[in-house]
Amino acid sequence: MKTMIYSAMLAALAINVGVKAHAAEPRPQPPTVVVVHGAFDDGSSWNKVTALLQAKGLKVVSVQNPLTSLVDDVAATWRALDDVPGPVVLVGHSWGGAVISEVGGDARVKSLVYVAAFAPSEGQSVADLGKGYPQPPGADFITKDNAGYLRLNAEGMRKHFAQDLPPGTVRSMTLSQGPISAGSFDEKVVTAAWRTRPSWYVLTEHDHMIDPGLQKAMAEKISAHIVSVPTSHVPQLARPAQVANAIAAAAAGAAE
Repeated sequence: MKTMIYSAMLAALAINVGVKAHAAEPRPQPPTVVVVHGAFDDGSSWNKVTALLQAKGLKVVSVQNPLTSLVDDVAATWRALDDVPGPVVLVGHSWGGAVISEVGGDARVKSLVYVAAFAPSEGQSVADLGKGYPQPPGADFITKDNAGYLRLNAEGMRKHFAQDLPPGTVRSMTLSQGPISAGSFDEKVVTAAWRTRPSWYVLTEHDHMIDPGLQKAMAEKISAHIVSVPTSHVPQLARPAQVANAIAAAAAGAAE
């Protein structure tokens, strides 16, 4: 009888220790999503996607690019990363793809999401990527000021940048857009982080700013998980749920 009682006590103790040990195991730290906007745009274009990601339990940080140069935009994104503990999913729209390609080599970055974005290789500029592809219709509506900064005029925004969005939204985007230094498009990236990071690509089928054929070629080059959407150049506003789902998929494997 004493032996049975002793054995039962040992079994109970083992179970209790096992439960405590299991309870003490650290939970994976969910990644923070850092979103980077593109040219002729600003950080507010991510607002719909941000709300959806937060509803999924993800933290989001939105970078406000100065758009004064590739170097400056990369520096702004690195500053944002410095305030983020734990792993990061880095997301770039349009011009922002060049930025995340450069920054994404940081050890904190676990995956990349390109949203209708440029994905240059080492030594390539955004201008280099367009060679051999049709000039997108929206390019004819870009104006240059005396300081060398480019803006998209109201007609270009309405017909070619955000042609599937409500008129009021398009008017606000025209007014709030960030002009970009023309020289930025000729700056070459040093790092192509997609070579060492799992990548996703949201391909916009009705894009008038980056040729869909070029998008497909870039997405295949970086071996990305491709999500095609029938939208303009701003799927984060036209189809925010699909963009948020692509980012959430990238985040699923990025926890530490």
